[in-house]
Amino acid sequence: MELESLGAYLKTRRDRVTPADVGLRAYGTARRVPGLRREELAQLAGVSAGYYTRLEQGQPGTASQQVLDALAGVLRLDTAERTHLHNLARQPTTPHLVRPRPEKPHQRVLALLASLGESTPAVVLGRRGDVLAWNRTGHALVAEHVDFEAPHDPARRPSIPRMFFLDSLTRDLHGNWDELARIHVAYLRLTAGRYPTDARLAELIGELAMRSQVFTRLWAKGDVADCTVGTMRLRHPTVGGVDVDYQVWLQPESPDHRLEVYTPNDTASADALQLLAAQIT
Repeated sequence: MELESLGAYLKTRRDRVTPADVGLRAYGTARRVPGLRREELAQLAGVSAGYYTRLEQGQPGTASQQVLDALAGVLRLDTAERTHLHNLARQPTTPHLVRPRPEKPHQRVLALLASLGESTPAVVLGRRGDVLAWNRTGHALVAEHVDFEAPHDPARRPSIPRMFFLDSLTRDLHGNWDELARIHVAYLRLTAGRYPTDARLAELIGELAMRSQVFTRLWAKGDVADCTVGTMRLRHPTVGGVDVDYQVWLQPESPDHRLEVYTPNDTASADALQLLAAQIT
């Protein structure tokens, strides 16, 4: 699958900003575009309409940081969206895809995972959302139907995005699946901007687009987010309802890898996690 271009992203962001959002008057005339016109965005950002049109059409040329920041300001981009905009601007016009070697979790990440014991569910995720490691409670909480040893074999590693959109048991597990689905897609887009030459990532996004209509619809929205904290409302088949927060810890030596830790939001959820831990020890 061909990953996103700077021009395509600019258009999706332009479409979501109305003239009223930026103080323009429409004068009651019918508009043929859902958001700002190219000319309007260019004027507000202080660039020529022709220059902006070339950016959106993907024609050769390098956008300066000042121009990108001006466009981001008009488009009301948040921090993650601005990062994605700059990542896309740095990409070659036709990036050459390469197949990276299988990921290996850093020893410090594994040591931190081990230090948590089994009382706190946790999962180590790779760049593309593959499970690189987990403790037994983390496995039991988010994917007890998957072989616990699977992360040890790169060919069998569970893919959280793939499970989320293509596995019915994973979908049934999440009571707030719709909310989390949007976050998964938005984070995958941010990752794709960071690693435009990653063939495995492009294949994952292509597979999800081919096999999941929901993924395709969400991907078309163009949303970007950095997934670091949030809530999961689980309907666990073994211990019932569990309401947990997830928090992501990053290791400087391996910024691609994320240690995701789950903590209970109420007494009932804490009791459920204790029960889950007791069943596996």
